[in-house]
This record gives sequence, C-alpha cells and structure tokens, in this order.
Amino acid sequence: MPTPIVLNQPQPKHSPIEDVQGFAISLITTAIGLSIIAQLGFITGQTAGLALVISYLTGWSFSWVFWLINLPFYALAWTRMGREFTLKSVACVTILSLLMAQIPNWLSFDYINPLFGIITFGILTGYGLLGTFRHKGSLGGLGVIALYAQEHFGVRAGLVQLAFDAVLFAVAFTLFEPSRVWYSLLGALILSAVIAFNHRGDRYIAD
Repeated sequence: MPTPIVLNQPQPKHSPIEDVQGFAISLITTAIGLSIIAQLGFITGQTAGLALVISYLTGWSFSWVFWLINLPFYALAWTRMGREFTLKSVACVTILSLLMAQIPNWLSFDYINPLFGIITFGILTGYGLLGTFRHKGSLGGLGVIALYAQEHFGVRAGLVQLAFDAVLFAVAFTLFEPSRVWYSLLGALILSAVIAFNHRGDRYIAD
C-alpha cells in the first residue's frame, strides 16, 4: 500500500538543480504550445492571451508585449507571494519571452490541423504552467493572482483563470471571426482544466 501523506509534517524542498530542470522543461513545453497557437492565429486566456491579442492587432512582437504586460504584477507578487516566488516569476517570464522570440528560428510548422493544434496547445501549456507552479514560480500576470487566491482564499487557481478568460474571450468575439475564437476558447478550457484537476497542494508534497 502507498505511504500516507501527513500534511502537517515538513515538506521536502526542491534543490536548486531540481528547480532549474523543472523550469527548463516547463518553459520549453509552454513555449512550444504558445508557438503552435501563434502559428494558427489563435489566442488563449490570461496575460499570454492578452499579449497575443495586442500582438495581432498592432503587429508588435508577442515577446515584448508579454514581457511588458507582466511588469505591474510583480509588485503584488513581491508583497503577497514573497521574494523567492517573485524572482522566479520574473526569470520565467523573461526566459519564456526570449524563447518565443527564438523558436521561429529553431522550429517551423508546414501544416497544423486546427483541432489537433489547439488540443496539443492546451495540454502542453497546461502542464508547463503546472511545472512552474510546483517549483514556486509562475508566468506572471494572472498566474500571480490565481495562485494568491488559491493559497489565501481556497479558490482553485484554474477557476480564477476561467473567470478572466471569460471576459477576454467575450472581447475577442468582437475583434476576430467567431471560428477563430471558438477554437481558441477550446484550447483555453483544456489548459484551465489541466490546471484545475492537477494543481492541488495536498497531492504534491515537494516545495
């Protein structure tokens, strides 16, 4: 039988090398997922989705828009989530922005089936976000607010993200053709479901 988890015992800590490999895998996975939907011209939720919308409408680089959007959230992260979480989040956002700028030079897609692409995005990016959460980091923006709500108010991080996504996609329906937004909405729902079903502190015992 599996050994029961005693929640009031001290939790094992991730070593620095475990954090590095965990973030590396998570950020590469997330960057590939985001590159797939960027290639398809779709959007997603959270600050990445907002950055994609701005990028499509203005022609500005997603990497720069995503990095700049996240700047205001670091003050909340520092005061509410702590120094370690904030510094890791800043590093994650910066590295993801750099990866998104470079991936088109390293990887290209001749054809992506829209349905398969959006499902793959939701799974890859969902697990990428889980990896950053489990190593006490985030991809900034709404992730900071979602984690704060979960840790301090008991509201699932995935549910907070779904609420924000609902507003973002309502606006997107006024800006883009409906089929484009419906595909995007499916991907965001898959991503949020992956997080909602898997991100629970009582099921994961390492910090």
